[in-house]
Amino acid sequence: MRNVLAIAHKEVKAYFDSPIAYVFIGFFALLFGYFFVALLSFFTSQSMQMSMMGAPVNVNQQLITPLFLNTSVVVLFVLPSITMRTYAEEKRSGTIELLLTSPLTDMQIILGKFIGAMTLYAALLAVTVVHIGVLFWKGNPEVLPVLTGYLGLLLMGGCFVSVGLLISSLTKNQIVAAMVTFAVFLLLWVIDWISQFTGPLAQQVLTYLSVTQHLDDFTRGVVDTKHLVYYVSFMAFGLFLTARSVDTERWRG
Repeated sequence: MRNVLAIAHKEVKAYFDSPIAYVFIGFFALLFGYFFVALLSFFTSQSMQMSMMGAPVNVNQQLITPLFLNTSVVVLFVLPSITMRTYAEEKRSGTIELLLTSPLTDMQIILGKFIGAMTLYAALLAVTVVHIGVLFWKGNPEVLPVLTGYLGLLLMGGCFVSVGLLISSLTKNQIVAAMVTFAVFLLLWVIDWISQFTGPLAQQVLTYLSVTQHLDDFTRGVVDTKHLVYYVSFMAFGLFLTARSVDTERWRG
């Protein structure tokens, strides 16, 4: 575990020693703030109209759930830029040979890079707590859907990071890694729409593979075992394929 944490610390330090982490955090905070203000303005106007009609309003369903779903769209664009350098930069700079010949196993290296990327991703989500805190200060939202919403975003991000690590391990060009990673993310995103044009069995399979379908319940405060199994299995499979890719690179070296 010490070796894994050492690799993770190296990755996090590389992010924060350059402007990369600060640019991502600022960009993420800016977009989240925009969605927050826009949805809050819409929710305020809607709640005023509903109160005049005597109908109840739910801040979780009408504000927080759409906010988390919009945040997942931002994640779709941000994470490829975070994962593109994990292995591609090592290959470009020639340090991959030193890493592969070090007394570390492939899985230790992969887990370290995975934790490093997830740490930066968690930092992106952490800056959004300020906005959610405002809702608890001024309103009375339910705590559980907020916590499960963040859990869903973390799990979805973990799946994307595992895919990003795999693709970055296949090329030494960071731009290529980012573009291919985004294309795969987008495919996983729209696969649910594609399923609408297939047969019943294919539609069921494609719907299950959609990352957005599994996120919806989390944003509503529902933690279903099938969603946890999907995300954990997805991450494990992505890291396994990355290990095979790195092992192939080791033998070539």
